[in-house]
Amino acid sequence: MNLQDIIRQTFAETLETHQAAADALPPAIELAANNLLGALLGGHKVLICGNGGSAADAQHFASEMVNRFEHDRPGLPAIALTTDTSTLTSIANDDAFEQIFARQVRVLGQGGDVLVAISTSGRSPNILEAIHAARERDLQVIALTGRDGGPLAELLTERDVEIRVPSERTARIQEVHLVVIHSLCDLIDRQLLGIRP
Repeated sequence: MNLQDIIRQTFAETLETHQAAADALPPAIELAANNLLGALLGGHKVLICGNGGSAADAQHFASEMVNRFEHDRPGLPAIALTTDTSTLTSIANDDAFEQIFARQVRVLGQGGDVLVAISTSGRSPNILEAIHAARERDLQVIALTGRDGGPLAELLTERDVEIRVPSERTARIQEVHLVVIHSLCDLIDRQLLGIRP
């Protein structure tokens, strides 16, 4: 197999994963968008966390909520818990890395807010701790996962939403997570601005 064949195989895998996600995920994405919209219209905010590429997704999602997606609109309150290096490093240094998001959720989260927890494996200890903190503060959880959902899926209640990408590969899961984030932004904007399909 030459390098171009490897590239073609990557595209083929991506297309296959996207099609499987398109078949499986619309009900969960629609429910998550409606829950986010309800929280925002109720004067609440969205807290978002993830590690590595999922941290970048958290920032991406927050930026499109606070600024704009495809249409001009008033900003929506969303905070990526991945961006304040002084806070992250002080919590990791003084307490534990597992608490970097949970501590922020306990301080910033209020009942009615939503925590968007992004973990391709569903096994990240700091994401699991963030969900425990969300329970303490009465936040609903929207989880973007992959594989079998991991221990994260077991922490969710019926008021939460899991959007689980049907793939075992981290790269493919992350690619679909970006589509999910864009879909959530699009659905929120359409309902806020009255944009017809």
